[in-house]
Formats: sequence, structure tokens, C-alpha cells
Amino acid sequence: MLRRFALRWLVNFLGLWAAAELMSGSIDYNSKITVLIVAAFIFSLVNAVVRPLIVFLSLPAILVTLGLFTFVVNAFMLFLVTKVYPSFHLRSFWTAIIAVVIVWIVNYLLNDLLEPKDEKSI
Repeated sequence: MLRRFALRWLVNFLGLWAAAELMSGSIDYNSKITVLIVAAFIFSLVNAVVRPLIVFLSLPAILVTLGLFTFVVNAFMLFLVTKVYPSFHLRSFWTAIIAVVIVWIVNYLLNDLLEPKDEKSI
């Protein structure tokens, strides 16, 4: 379980780094890699603890939008990170939405490469 969390942390860090580089004017982290490392840790922690409750509470909106509302939920999680850790700052909620899409793409691409394969699965 700890290994899986560390993997999530690494992938979230790479996703946040990619988002920060692609959106250089909208995401402020003082060009310090340690800020992104801590922000990725908090983001992973928030996703593990708070996100399941928020997803459950917003389930009707997620169902009506056929899952697209999960991007808003994830953006809220990232925006929550900025409130907990002020060194990592997003200019607007729309910046959070775009950053979450970038993090999702990085997660999608790296998840298959880094996740250990179960030998029993085909």
C-alpha cells in the first residue's frame, strides 16, 4: 500500500511538473522543485483521503455529466492543495481544470509503465 502511494506521488509530481512547465504563467511555484514535490505529496494525500467523500457526494452530477464532473472534483482537490500549501499557487480555478487534465494525461501515460503487473492477469 505504501509502495502504491509512493507511485501515485511520483506520477502526480511528474504531472504537476508537466502542467507547471506547460502553463508557466498560470502556476506559480517559485521555480523550486521542492515546492512541486511537497504539492504532489499533498495532492496525493488529498486524493487518497478527501476525494472519495467528494466523489460520493457529487455522484449525481458525475452521473448526469457521464463522468466529466470528475475533472471538476479533481480540480477542486488541486485547488485545495493551494489553500493548504500557499507556496504552490494557481491563478484561477480554470487553471486548476487545465492542470488536472494535464496531470490526468501524464497519469494515463505513466500508469501503464510504472504500475507493477499482476502475473495472474492476462
